[in-house]
This record gives sequence, C-alpha cells and structure tokens, in this order.
Amino acid sequence: MSQVITAKLKLNLTTEQKALVSQTALAYRDALNYTSRVAFDAGKTSNGAKLQKAVYNELRAKFGLGAQMACNAPRQVSATYKALWIKAKQNADAIAKGYTKKRYKGLDKAPKYVSRTCTLNYQRDYSFKTEGRVSINTLNGRVVVSYNGYNKHLALIAKCPKIGAAKIVYQRSSKTYYLMVSLEIETLEIDPTKITRVSGVDVGQRYLAVETDLQNKSKFYSGKSARHKANRYHKARQTLQRKGTRSAKRRLIALSGRERRFIADVNHQISKEIAKPHSLIGLENLTGIGDRTKSRSGKRASKKQRKANRNKAKWSFAELHGYIDYKANLNGSLATKVPAHYTSQSCPKCGHTSKANRPNKGLRFRCECCQHELHSDLVGARNITLRTLLVRQDWMSTGSLSVSPDVSGNEAKAEILQKFSELRWSLDTSPHHSGTPLGGG
Repeated sequence: MSQVITAKLKLNLTTEQKALVSQTALAYRDALNYTSRVAFDAGKTSNGAKLQKAVYNELRAKFGLGAQMACNAPRQVSATYKALWIKAKQNADAIAKGYTKKRYKGLDKAPKYVSRTCTLNYQRDYSFKTEGRVSINTLNGRVVVSYNGYNKHLALIAKCPKIGAAKIVYQRSSKTYYLMVSLEIETLEIDPTKITRVSGVDVGQRYLAVETDLQNKSKFYSGKSARHKANRYHKARQTLQRKGTRSAKRRLIALSGRERRFIADVNHQISKEIAKPHSLIGLENLTGIGDRTKSRSGKRASKKQRKANRNKAKWSFAELHGYIDYKANLNGSLATKVPAHYTSQSCPKCGHTSKANRPNKGLRFRCECCQHELHSDLVGARNITLRTLLVRQDWMSTGSLSVSPDVSGNEAKAEILQKFSELRWSLDTSPHHSGTPLGGG
C-alpha cells in the first residue's frame, strides 16, 4: 500500500528571490481567475482538456507562464468546477429528499481565487538540490533557495522515491512563503489476521471524539476548550471589524488562519492517540450531515441558536477522520467507514432502537426496554465498534474489504441495519473512561 502525505517546507528567500516568487505566484493567481471566467462563460465547463485548448496560448502570452504552469492552471480550475458541480448535485438531491430548501449558489458566478498560490511539477518547475536547497522556476528563470521544516519530513524527502507536485503557499500573517510537497510513501500491507484491535470512534461537538474498543477501554476527548477558544476568536473578529481602522485590519490579517491552525493541531493530537498500531478503526459515514440536520437560521434564529449554528459550521469532523485515516496507514492499521444510522439511539445491550432512548437528545442514554444506562456518546462508540467488528468478519470470510459500505438503496440499507440490530455488547458494566487534556477538559 502507498500513502500520500504533504511536507511543509519554509523557504528562506532573499529580498530579490522573494520578489521573483511573489511575481510568479501573483501571475499564476491572475491566470487562474482568467481561466475561471473563461470556463464560466463556456457553460461552467469542467472539461480540463477543452479548457486548456481555450486558454493555453493566452496564459503564455498575457501572464508569462511557463509551458507546464500554463497546463496546470486550467487543470486546477477544472478540478474546482468539478467539485462545485458535485456540491450542486448533492444540494439538488437534498432538496428533493426534503433535507433543505436552500439552493446551492456556488455556481452563480465564476469562482475567484484570492490566495497567492502556484502549482509546480517535480523535475520541471522545481527540484531538490544538495545541502537542503530547492530549485524553483519563476517567470524570470530559476532560483535556488534553502529551506527548513519538520525533521521527519526532511528525512522522507531525502529517501522518498516518489515525489509529486508541490504548491507555493503564502502566509499573510508572517509574510512567509512555504513549499507544500506531495510525497508518496510505501506503508505496511494490512493482513486481517494481524489485526489485534478493533475500535470505534464517535465524533461530536461536546466531545470531539469518544473512542472504545472490544476490551472495553474507552477515552473521551473534550471539545470544551476548542469551542471556548473559537468563540473568543469570533468576538475578537467582530470587535476589529466594527472598529474598521487600518491597525484593526492589520490585526485581522494577523489573526487569520490562527483558529484554523489551532483546530488542526487539536485534531492531529487526537488522531495520533486514536491511530494505534495493528488496529481496525471504525468511523461513522457522515456524508451530507449538514443537509440532513435542520436548524433555524438568520433572523428567525435566537442568539443561542445562531451560536449553535456557528459552532456546527466549524465542526471539523471530516478533517479529524482524514487525519485518523492517514496516521492509521502509517501505523500498519486501517480506518473504515460504517453506516451512522441510529448509533446513538440503539441499545448495545439488547438492540432496542428508539429516539426515546435519549431523552431531550441529552448525554444520558437510557434504554426503554432493558433500562440500560450509559453516556450517549459512549453508546455511539460501542455501536460503531460492533459494526466495525462485523466489517472485519466479512473481510476475513470473503478476503475483500469495503472501506465504505453502500447503503444508498432502501433495500441495502434495510438489510445492513437488520444485521446491525442483531449485534450485542457482551459486557454489562460501564467502563471507567479516561479523560484527556487534548482540546480541553
């Protein structure tokens, strides 16, 4: 198996080199916006080959891009439009099912690129030299720049046989350019007979993650501190935006991205704890949860509801799932998606499923049938673990693994939920769960 990771390298540019890299990044951004307008006028096309033919000569002549960059720009714009069309189709499907009434507006106008960025191809637009240096192509020739970064990433670059494309990224707060390099590394082959641990992870907002395994070892990762810090950032932005002075705008730039980096750091710490070696880790398939969960918004919503909506919008469960997935691969483990239906409403002891098992949708689960009581997030984690165990049994019996079971059809969904309803957690006692300082206590 192979795993793609991204190495972040800080470029130590001189004043002259910084001017050349900045000129190239800005020209590439202008080329992206020009290509985006052409694609929009051509019926919002996502056909990369068609788009390249339409803009290639103009990108070379008007923006001064090299041949490879002039090919990369339409490919990047094509990928953007493909993603927007997918979201538009998902929105249409959600409207048809009654999940939402809001129309997706991402294709109402041509997407605009704001960040200074530039995609570079290995051995064409950039290449690594000896003594921690990299050669980068600009509009006015190549520059050789020293770099530094995470020691593990530097070691991988030195011995990695498969180095992919890279992106130049500009961080406004520190006025620094970074090179984000794609590395494809070989990971251990996963043998189902060597999986020694099966666990399930329930994600949420009060607790960013709750993990449990078949040995009844559980861990709760609180989101209290992360949520509190996010509210502080929100209030700071509101104050600075109301002020509107030049110094306030400079402060807003300095704050930009800080909250996102904090949340990413918390998710990295949690995923590092969860992705233990030789494990099969079950994660809920939460695709489209934003459309499926309705709540009041706008002027109709109370102050409390608007705050809840803001917290939900910043809930980064997909990022956490992604971190768990790639860290698991590096540890000789595997993450798999299981259906999320009724994980917090089904009793793991007797199988009874009802919304009334969670009074007022609170944190206390109490089964109507057998009176079993437990923390609702731990109930969810237990049910996910049981479903993951079923995935492992199917994997061992058939020799093939589906990392995301298909429950799109009503019959398939009913069949798999019937199998899940027969699962039972054999241990009756509630475990003594351990807390963690990650993301707050």
